[in-house]
Amino acid sequence: MIKRILLSLVMLLVIAYLVVAITAFNRKPAGQVCRDVELIIKDTVYAGFITKKEVATLLDTKGINPVGKKMERIRTKTLEKELSKHPLIDQVECYKTPSGKIHVEVTQRIPILRVMSANGDNYYLDNKGTVMPPDAKCVAHLAIVTGNVEKSFAMRDLYKFGVFLQSNPFWNAQIEQIHVLSGKNIELVPRVGDHLIYLGKLDGYERKLERVKMFYEKALNRVGWNKYSRISVEFGNQIICTKREGKDL
Repeated sequence: MIKRILLSLVMLLVIAYLVVAITAFNRKPAGQVCRDVELIIKDTVYAGFITKKEVATLLDTKGINPVGKKMERIRTKTLEKELSKHPLIDQVECYKTPSGKIHVEVTQRIPILRVMSANGDNYYLDNKGTVMPPDAKCVAHLAIVTGNVEKSFAMRDLYKFGVFLQSNPFWNAQIEQIHVLSGKNIELVPRVGDHLIYLGKLDGYERKLERVKMFYEKALNRVGWNKYSRISVEFGNQIICTKREGKDL
């Protein structure tokens, strides 16, 4: 019985110590001042639109830079709300650290296509189909969309094709330009080979490009990449090639 009582007292003392230690660790000194901002920008290598300097400048411009302010008066939700207004920022998460810092994590919007249409429109499309400003500093290789590009068509249909290219290493590296013809028919300009790829409508583009890739591997690797001026996969289960001199095969 005595051993049980002693054991219970020891356990109570240990629990009391842990509670006091945790409370002391988490207690912020009265009047603690923010001494720094820890800024993490995700996807910097892939996108590279936003820099740490730009985020710091934005905080200064808005008058909400937390450095030097009392921690108890800093509202992290306000920081998140203001930073989220930036057209190149997708998500923001801010929180206070016990050491007197504000931790800010910024997720950038990911560009997938650059649109330069015949009607003068000039903008980026992100992977959610949202328009981004043309003055964004994109460091990644992106296919350029030209021709008769209606913004509604780009945001509803073309961005899905851009997401496909982004997720497909072969075609992402191969496709340099997407040209929109009348009737929303699509013509692709590849980086390798002096030919055009005619898709027709965008529907079924995965299967169409799979046929082109197979044709690359089985035919162009043997006869040469510049033998044909045009490769059409508009119709199902067919590949119609036009010789450079204009004869169809």
